[in-house]
Amino acid sequence: MHHTQLYINGEWRDASDGSTAPVYNPADESVLAEVATATEEDVAAALDAADGAFADWAARKPRERAEILRRAFDIMSGQREEIARLITLENGKASADAMGEATYATEFFRWFSEEAVRIDGHMGHSPASGARTLVHHKPAGIGVLVTPWNFPAAMGTRKIAPALAAGCPVIIKPALETPLTMLALMPILEEAGVPPGVVNVLMTRRSGPAVSQMLHDHRARVVSFTGSTQVGRILLKEAADNVITPAMELGGNAPFIVCKDADIPAAVEGAMVAKMRNMGEACTAANRIYVHESVEEEFTAALTKAMEGLQVGNGLEPGVDVGPLVNAATRDKVAEFVKDAVARGARVHCGGEAPEGPGFFYPPTVLSGVPTEAACMHDEIFGPVAAIQAFADEEEVVRLANATEYGLVAYVFTRDMAKGLRISERLDYGMVGLNRGLVSDPAAPFGGTKQSGLGREGGHAGIFEFMETQYISTNW
Repeated sequence: MHHTQLYINGEWRDASDGSTAPVYNPADESVLAEVATATEEDVAAALDAADGAFADWAARKPRERAEILRRAFDIMSGQREEIARLITLENGKASADAMGEATYATEFFRWFSEEAVRIDGHMGHSPASGARTLVHHKPAGIGVLVTPWNFPAAMGTRKIAPALAAGCPVIIKPALETPLTMLALMPILEEAGVPPGVVNVLMTRRSGPAVSQMLHDHRARVVSFTGSTQVGRILLKEAADNVITPAMELGGNAPFIVCKDADIPAAVEGAMVAKMRNMGEACTAANRIYVHESVEEEFTAALTKAMEGLQVGNGLEPGVDVGPLVNAATRDKVAEFVKDAVARGARVHCGGEAPEGPGFFYPPTVLSGVPTEAACMHDEIFGPVAAIQAFADEEEVVRLANATEYGLVAYVFTRDMAKGLRISERLDYGMVGLNRGLVSDPAAPFGGTKQSGLGREGGHAGIFEFMETQYISTNW
């Protein structure tokens, strides 16, 4: 499973200049592998390979592409344990969490194998001109896929599967922190029948210049990026030069609202999922927990008990619930958020201090009385810290929840479904978990509003990020 070379045109290659970069195990800071890092020449080779594969892949019948994706689902399903282990090794998440990601990632191949044969067109009759209008959808062209380190399998398959279903070849640039999982998917796609050049993988130390080179090549037609809003803005500017279609899944600052009539045990269970999935290193993680003042004490006590019950350690060890964060910078940023909140008056109920190394660990932490001006209420914590603030009424909590430039996901817990739907509709977010702590689903359109992105991944909408709509006007 440990491939370390570039994957171009169906071949494993060293970088043209022989350069490599280390991949670390965040649990003990050891070097897992040295991976090849692409040069400008390697990027050009990947573009040539994708371009050479495009015509044949686009011309294949939708059913043929669908069967290949379905085989990829079957093969990957049989290798989920090995993939999960690799995710834990390079990302740090606990084995159960990694297995959950591997299962989720696998499902995108099945979902888009089914969507590949449902790319419907339309025939109409213009009421004004009398012309017949034929509308259909064509593969857009080469997709440039830039994926993050926090979900090294799922963020890749969520982009690869719809692109291939649409008939597009792709070039993937995984994060240098977690490239091994993406490389491990290539033999699966080969065995499933994906032709050489349709999927290419480049790791690089020079991410900005490498992606810019691809986006300034006239053959690249879509850029699909998951990552920070800051980097997303840069890529949008780069894409504008060549008028490339952007699909952006960017940062979040998710509010988690617990109403006074909420089922508290259910809300705590939902908060544990929304907060602690991947140690909190997720754009969908509950970042600001707003609890009605009448139930704040009860909720905080129950959440603290649940967080204290989590076992921290190497994700490969039995019984471990919380692994290390991905690197020292992420751990240190989380520690600074806690320090800032406490200095501003927040109370620590559990956790709050990073243990000595090795490993980039931070304990599950619960803070209450976190003031609005605390830094963690305005930026993604990206760690296992639950920041709680009390609210008095619906108007206040909706105002607080919407007071951010981000709009990816929000969570609402209440026994009153009418109230829950009313609050959900007032929240300026692309997704809302109503009495659920998990919204990610291959069958649903994933994406946000405002500074959290453009477009949608998954669901019926995801495949159209990689397609162009063509209209033919004729008479007969």
